[in-house]
Amino acid sequence: MILYKTKYLTLKAYKRENKPDWVYVSRDNAKNVVVILPLIKKNDKDYVLFLITKRPPLIAENKAEFCLELPSGLVGDENEFETIDEAFKKELLEETGLVADSFEVCVKKISTSGGLTSETSIVAKAYISNSEIQSPPVSDGGVIIDRVLVEKDKIKDFIKQKDSEGFAISSQMLAALYYINE
Repeated sequence: MILYKTKYLTLKAYKRENKPDWVYVSRDNAKNVVVILPLIKKNDKDYVLFLITKRPPLIAENKAEFCLELPSGLVGDENEFETIDEAFKKELLEETGLVADSFEVCVKKISTSGGLTSETSIVAKAYISNSEIQSPPVSDGGVIIDRVLVEKDKIKDFIKQKDSEGFAISSQMLAALYYINE
């Protein structure tokens, strides 16, 4: 049952037998979410490209000013016929300016927060051999404020550092990093 609807989010209630309704959020304007683990080969070293973002909900609730994430985006929010593969390519180019040689899907249904939202994400590794910017990356309405290239073997320390600096750490990013060595 729909309780409240906006352009991007819908508040719904799921009827449960002999229990209170479960209220949750859905994104009716998108079919799915893609999360991209950009693996860049440069000067015989392996890197991952991270995004530093400013997410209004985290700021509004005084949780964190910055969030450490990977490139990601909605599937079908602008073009209802967009495929998952098209979304991976589009989001990588938009948010990083890079083009992947290939993508490898790692997992198809990461639950963002199963008690809060029906949203799931598809995670893929993007193999990138050309680290030259192909198209100027977007800030996504001021949300993306920086891009950081980190050597693969220094990722754990990088995340610990950002955590100690008070950053929010994306659960989707952590899920994607689980597949980094597969």
